Order: sequence, then C-alpha cells, then structure tokens
Amino acid sequence: MDQYTRSRPPVRKLTGFRHFLAAAGYSLGGAKRAWQESAFRQEVGAGACLAVAYGALGASVGIWVAATILFLMVLALEALNTAVEELVDRVSPELSATGRHAKDLGSFAVFCAICANGLLFLYVVADRFFLLVPSFF
Repeated sequence: MDQYTRSRPPVRKLTGFRHFLAAAGYSLGGAKRAWQESAFRQEVGAGACLAVAYGALGASVGIWVAATILFLMVLALEALNTAVEELVDRVSPELSATGRHAKDLGSFAVFCAICANGLLFLYVVADRFFLLVPSFF
C-alpha cells in the first residue's frame, strides 16, 4: 500500500478554548509571514502616518472607527493577495495568463482598499478646511 491508499486515523478537531488558542497561533503565524512582505510593511507605515494626520486634523470618533476598519481591510486584503501569489507560484511556477490574472486581481483588491482609505482622508481634509473657510453663500 502506498501513502495515498493507506488508512489514516481521523483528524481530531480542536474545540472550545483549545481551538481559540490554535486559531490565535495560526493568525500570529500569518502576521509574521505578512510582515516579511515589503508592501505590508509600507501599508502599516502609511496607516501610522494617516493616524498621525487624523489626530492633527482632530478627526471625530466616527472617522477614527471608519479609518481603523479601512486600515484593517487593507491589511487583510494584502494578506490574501500574498496568499494568492504564493499559491500561484507553488501550483504554477511557469508564467501563465491565469496565474497573472489571479495575481493582478489580488493586487486590484488591495488597490481598491487603499483608494477607499485615500477617499476617507480626502473627505476629512476637505471637511476640516471647508469649515475653516467663511461661507459666502
């Protein structure tokens, strides 16, 4: 019998607090892997700069919540994009249109989230300076 036809014992699923700890460990491993990507580190740096800017602009609590959600979305999409890239490189190391499309789509998802962050920041800046300008209407 080869390794594929041999009977294997059933996988025992973790439950309760053990499952929580295992999932936290997997998440920590993912964060460590994501940190190896320069794009991820750049996005964390950009998020820190945005946080300073929002503080300087006196952003409301609602803006801080929205900015935090959008920032986490960028990080999540960057992690998924990295996962797609690794899978494509593993499954199809040769250049292929399908692999390129998969990578491009992942990159586009990250780009859209970055644009959403930019739009929120532009809104905050416009709102802040619009309120400082006297109204002529």
